[in-house]
Formats: sequence, structure tokens, C-alpha cells
Amino acid sequence: MKKLLIILFIIILSILGYGFYLKNYGGDNSELIIGIGVVLTAFILMPLFIYHRYKDKDMKNFQFKNFREELEKFHEKEEGKKF
Repeated sequence: MKKLLIILFIIILSILGYGFYLKNYGGDNSELIIGIGVVLTAFILMPLFIYHRYKDKDMKNFQFKNFREELEKFHEKEEGKKF
């Protein structure tokens, strides 16, 4: 999965670079190519990256359940510290 992400990143970066190259030298379809690169980044690369990073994590650590209690514990801990 990591190699796939790296390969996709290089391909998308190449597409964007080619689009900007065409834009500087008067290409007709430069904005279309840049747009395709942005869409690939947003809808292909980012979801795969997020899935890869969080696939083995415990999602209970990222929930706001009992957020108020955790916040109160944090404030109590911070009040006890002296600078």
C-alpha cells in the first residue's frame, strides 16, 4: 500500500507539473490537466492515504465521547502545575 501511495503521488505530481509547464508556454488544455491532477489528489490519493494511516488504529481514541470529563481532568492537571 505504501508503494502504491508513493507511485500515485509521483504520477499526480507529474501531471500537475506538466499542466503548469503547459500553462507557462501557452498550452490549450493546461487548465484541464491541472484540474485532473487536483481531482485525482482529492478523490483518489487522499482517501487512500487516510485509509492507510488509520486502518490499524482504535477509533475509540478519536471520539468525543465523555469529552467534558476529559476536559475537566486536563484542566485539573494544568491547575496543579506551577511555573
